[in-house]
Amino acid sequence: MKEKIIGKKIGLQMLVFMILLMIASVVGMVKGAMIIDEGGLPILFIAGLVVFGLSFFVIPGLKVLKPQEALVLTLFGKYKGTIRGEGFYFVNPFCQSFNPASQTKLSQSGDVKTSTSVASALTSLSSTGKEIALSKQNKISLKVMTLNNSRQKINDCLGNPVEISVAVMWKIVDTAKAVFNVDNYKEYLSLQCDSAVRQIVKIYPYDIAQGVDTTGDGKADEGSLRGSSEVVVERIRGEIQSRVENAGIEIVEARITYLAYAPEIAAVMLQRQQASAIIDARKMIVDGAVGMVEMALERLEKNQMVKLDEERKAQMVSNLLVVLCGNHDAQPVINSGSIY
Repeated sequence: MKEKIIGKKIGLQMLVFMILLMIASVVGMVKGAMIIDEGGLPILFIAGLVVFGLSFFVIPGLKVLKPQEALVLTLFGKYKGTIRGEGFYFVNPFCQSFNPASQTKLSQSGDVKTSTSVASALTSLSSTGKEIALSKQNKISLKVMTLNNSRQKINDCLGNPVEISVAVMWKIVDTAKAVFNVDNYKEYLSLQCDSAVRQIVKIYPYDIAQGVDTTGDGKADEGSLRGSSEVVVERIRGEIQSRVENAGIEIVEARITYLAYAPEIAAVMLQRQQASAIIDARKMIVDGAVGMVEMALERLEKNQMVKLDEERKAQMVSNLLVVLCGNHDAQPVINSGSIY
């Protein structure tokens, strides 16, 4: 089903016409009553009364919309069309607004929970009053809204449990699809967001891992949830968009708002990261120390300052490595004798 734009911004003209019609009907009823008192026929009075009553049927056809708002209208159960954009409209008075997600409250912008006092006031209204009050909530917002679903626990590609939360910016581009193609477009979007996030997250490891293919080209790469966040959120956005296309929803942007290991393995993974960092630091220290030892031996041989045999070279290398790779400052020891 495709969206069909209807409605003309002639609400003000119709309102003025209705007021003039009511005034004319009242004047007609007054004159008709005078004719009846004089013994005449009550035709003018009945006509004025009928016109006055029929003028009230015009009121439901008057619709006021703010910027970035839309109203889906049905006529006797059939989709009549959509009015969108700010203005004072007039439509068929028998048309009814329809929005199955008007009462759905999600953790997102644009959804404000009804307070207790307001709720108690609504329950005290009559059935007619309820319909009038709820008809205002049938408007569909065309603004960009943010959906922040609850935090999910998902296993990454290595089987490690990860907690992640994603904020999705979305808007409605086709009101007919949003209202009629799915039962409740807000709940549908929330469910598809959870499913898409789970589908994408399980492709990536939390940190860079060896031998993991995240792109699907058969080659190992360095993709990860922590290091490739822009790529991950773009894939999440595309996955959600493909799932909600039939609901007339456009996904503008997606952002990761929370990402961490699950509490049950967070401490172990922290120790693992610390151990990896220590190993990398030690490797860098050893590489630098070996280079410095090589440079020292080459300089000594080049300048012919001393002649060292293999045993003295080995002792010198050992002493330099101890000094350069040690965690604490070395204590100088003066050798007054010979090593032989």
